[in-house]
Amino acid sequence: MGIGTSLFLIAVGAILRWAVSDAISGVNLATVGLILLIVGIVGLLISLFVTFAWADRNRDTVVTRDRYADPRL
Repeated sequence: MGIGTSLFLIAVGAILRWAVSDAISGVNLATVGLILLIVGIVGLLISLFVTFAWADRNRDTVVTRDRYADPRL
């Protein structure tokens, strides 16, 4: 799950939790919203952790060494 998907789940969960007052028989929309909020927050935390953990591995390492002195010259 990416950062965008996590933000989308958080937004939909918040809308269902606090903005929708309709009811569907057999489904509590506030509970569904809370579940989506929790899944979105956990997904966002995992995505950010993976993004920052892999950020250091993509950097190029420059190693400077002494030049080779050709003894024949």
